[in-house]
Amino acid sequence: MPSTLHNDPLGQAVFDYYTTKKTKRLKVYSNIVETDEIPVSYLFRTFNQMPPLEQKALKLCSGKVLDVGAAAGPHSLWLKAQSVEVFPIDVSELAVKTLQLQGFTAARQINFFDLKTDKKFDTLLFLMNGIGIAGTLNKLPLFFEKCKQLLESNGQVILDSSDIIYLFGDEKTGYQIDLNADYYGQVTYQMSYGSIKGNQFSWLFIDFNTLSHMAHQSGFKCELILKGTHFDYLARLSLQ
Repeated sequence: MPSTLHNDPLGQAVFDYYTTKKTKRLKVYSNIVETDEIPVSYLFRTFNQMPPLEQKALKLCSGKVLDVGAAAGPHSLWLKAQSVEVFPIDVSELAVKTLQLQGFTAARQINFFDLKTDKKFDTLLFLMNGIGIAGTLNKLPLFFEKCKQLLESNGQVILDSSDIIYLFGDEKTGYQIDLNADYYGQVTYQMSYGSIKGNQFSWLFIDFNTLSHMAHQSGFKCELILKGTHFDYLARLSLQ
């Protein structure tokens, strides 16, 4: 469901920073790691401040690009500056308002899975572990089907993710994973910003082999583009 002003910590943080440069603490809680804090300024990073995976992903974009989970719009802004036709969407009302203030008048507040349009895209962009919106492995086939609906026949899906198996051990001592439990990359998150606390949501981190296997089952070819420095990677999907 799209965020409302009452439970939209990320959107409020983005809007505050853009309009006043004054922000409170944006905190992230999860069921697997300690509470983290995101510097709101990082959500407005420039191309030179982005990690190599993001830079490479942006350089691969072509044609009409759908920027899913655009947030403050750093990726959309860079693409626009390169004269790429980009369409940002986000579930956050205030993030979309911030995008519109930055010139993206067509930015839409909508869940990717609810997006209905006659427009087809050459690139679907999911950065900052954007494939996480699937939530669980069981919903990945739905994610792939939605991508098919929105892609041109020769289009591409650009995404990054991480294999978070490192949280459960290492190669020397072994990994302590309950094989009878849900996939270890399924995480529950919640965010807060000042007194605003968002709803809990599921987020998926997926290792490349599992992604490749499930993508192939749904009719996609999966290509490993680049490995990051800490279990993260950039991948490209294309229709078989």
